[in-house]
Amino acid sequence: MLLDFIGLSLALAHFTVPLAYYAYIVKYYRRPWDIGLEPGYKPRVTVIVPTYNEARLIERRLDNIYSQDYPRDLLEVIVVDSASTDGTVEKVAEWCRRHPDIAVRIVREGERRGKGFALNNALKYCSGEIIVVTDADSEWVGRDCLSKAVSWFSNPTVGAVSCVKTPASSGLAGVEEGYRGFYNIMRVGESKAWSTPVFHGELAAYRRSLLEEIGGFPTDIGADDSYTATRIALMGYRAIIPGDIACLELVPSRGYHKWRIRRAQHLVQHFWKILRARHKAPKRFKTVLYAETYLHLFNPWILLAAAILLAASAATGSLLAILLLTLGLALLLFKPYRTWIATQLYLIAAAVRNLWTRELAWEKTLK
Repeated sequence: MLLDFIGLSLALAHFTVPLAYYAYIVKYYRRPWDIGLEPGYKPRVTVIVPTYNEARLIERRLDNIYSQDYPRDLLEVIVVDSASTDGTVEKVAEWCRRHPDIAVRIVREGERRGKGFALNNALKYCSGEIIVVTDADSEWVGRDCLSKAVSWFSNPTVGAVSCVKTPASSGLAGVEEGYRGFYNIMRVGESKAWSTPVFHGELAAYRRSLLEEIGGFPTDIGADDSYTATRIALMGYRAIIPGDIACLELVPSRGYHKWRIRRAQHLVQHFWKILRARHKAPKRFKTVLYAETYLHLFNPWILLAAAILLAASAATGSLLAILLLTLGLALLLFKPYRTWIATQLYLIAAAVRNLWTRELAWEKTLK
């Protein structure tokens, strides 16, 4: 009976806290933005594309950047390649010869040390006032995607801007599609509240002056985008994701679980590392930062503890525990619930895997 009570209490706590936080954020999601923009703002922009064995996708990625309506004389692209062995650099050089009207620089690294090292290397060659980082395996939706992202920097309170993500496929059992729908609402709502501590590598833009002030990108964790944006938010600037800046995210057809765990590893690293500076958070950012830290680091383990206790109680013949576990399994037919449980399992697996590898230079996943 005691195991039933504790297990049920933990399960209720696990689901109640995120639901309450979701309700809190949805109120902000429905509100208008409180950030005024200045029309005609066009600073010089540098787009950094880090690559490693992206020969299959890099030309498509450069085509997408080239299609943007941002003024060519205010735009430069830096491809920083981390010792690719599949001809990525040659593909970029060939693309440059066909497109002489856009400034593209290739920076070669002799060894692969991780994305943070590559980005800091590329920063040495940037001339832009705004630095935009984008993954080679992504796509900006619409010709005005870059222009819309940069326009937010016309407000001096904005220090970093990212995008909402749409998966190119639904993922295993529809999990990725379901995850992104919920996830995007949270990111936009948090941005309207003040800032979001989760950014996206498909499009992550920063004021260069702020990047230099914090010493560039982190090299000891994988979440360079989220950690950098959060550090900027801790300085009192807004780190935001507007709902109309969309990027297409390629989802791997094989190795989906490993891909999700690796991304979760990086977020777990980010939230552990940012814990040391949580006291610096502006008042309007504290609720969001504390809630997301709890949801990423602690809440999954409460679910696991509840499941273990109820399973132990069910093994002794407890009818209540058996009914609760059966209900939990039956609810997996409901996609939002299935999506939530999968996310919790990925976070648990990620935390465990971080004990022996941080996946800073990970194995390539075919998309």
